[in-house]
Amino acid sequence: MLTPICRSCRARRGEVVLDLGKQPASDFFPDAGDAGPDPVYPLRMWLCAECDLAQLAEDPTVPEEPRGVEPAALVAQAKDAIGRVMRSGLVKPGARVLEYGSPHGGSWLPMLAEHGLQPVEPGERADIVVDCFGLMHSPDQHAALAERTGRLVENGILLLQYHSLATVIRNGQWNALRHGHYAYYSTGAIARMLAIAGLTPRTAWRFDLYGGTVLLAAGRGGQVDPEVRALFAEENGSGVGDPRIVRSLQETASNSITALRGWLQRQRGTGKRVFGYGAASRAVALLAAAGIDNTMLSGVADASQSKWGRRMPGTTIPVISPAELVRAKPDSVLLFVPDLLDEVRTALPALDGRWVIAEPVPTEDPTTRRLVPPARLAEDKQ
Repeated sequence: MLTPICRSCRARRGEVVLDLGKQPASDFFPDAGDAGPDPVYPLRMWLCAECDLAQLAEDPTVPEEPRGVEPAALVAQAKDAIGRVMRSGLVKPGARVLEYGSPHGGSWLPMLAEHGLQPVEPGERADIVVDCFGLMHSPDQHAALAERTGRLVENGILLLQYHSLATVIRNGQWNALRHGHYAYYSTGAIARMLAIAGLTPRTAWRFDLYGGTVLLAAGRGGQVDPEVRALFAEENGSGVGDPRIVRSLQETASNSITALRGWLQRQRGTGKRVFGYGAASRAVALLAAAGIDNTMLSGVADASQSKWGRRMPGTTIPVISPAELVRAKPDSVLLFVPDLLDEVRTALPALDGRWVIAEPVPTEDPTTRRLVPPARLAEDKQ
């Protein structure tokens, strides 16, 4: 394979810190009647030795049309974030706003309008540029950030939300790595990218979503506040720029894959029927790498109607509706997106007591009485 070139600083010096082999494209959901085989592509994370940006080493896939439904947890977090920003006084009512959204859906514009912010006309510069998980979808990180900076008025503010690399490492979220997600940010790496674009990170807010996300506010000039300095210190202390630390995700991936396959094999051996919930891109690498088929996982339910009648990439597992899941009366339901737990427990009360968090190892919903015994958890980790 060719030596990667950093998507931000253009350096060639760095290391592959996570290699998931060849994987199906995480946003390509074939029709259930399509027997495959599905195309597979290399999936590797490369850490730049110059600017510490973790990124896809390569991505030959072609993005498919997004098919996801915005989770309630993401909507609630957006509302919380906007409230905090407005209370800070950094953004004034009446400001003009431009949004770079995530291709997975959702928009802050309706909620910003409630606070008196107005969207700009096409081609106009904005007082506020919002990017909520959008930047990571750009293959050329340098050009994408320069574009966003260029849309700001002189004293404008860029609001940039990202899933922290420190969170990915701390929680072993190895399957955050996926095709189409080109960058994985530490706050230090973001700050270096912003400096090249002529911006200074001024303040930041933290959220529990996805185990730990950050909303960073940056502008031309100004000072770095204590919250940003604290993020620098915490993340640097966790080793976000150390390839030896980031490489721990490789072992976590191996353990997760082995644990899932072992747990599902035991359920099948005792005659239990297991389904999944959340046909999300993060589940694709886990199921494909573990070699899970429909004899171990009978189906994966999802709220997105456009995914029904399809199958999980690289597997024979069909994607079904939540109503079909309830009718199937499964013994257990693997939840592939932990942030959905409160939402699905409310929406699907018939499945109470059957939820199992899929990662890092299958763990039954701790709010119920059906807990996994410590001995079983130890077995799953082997």
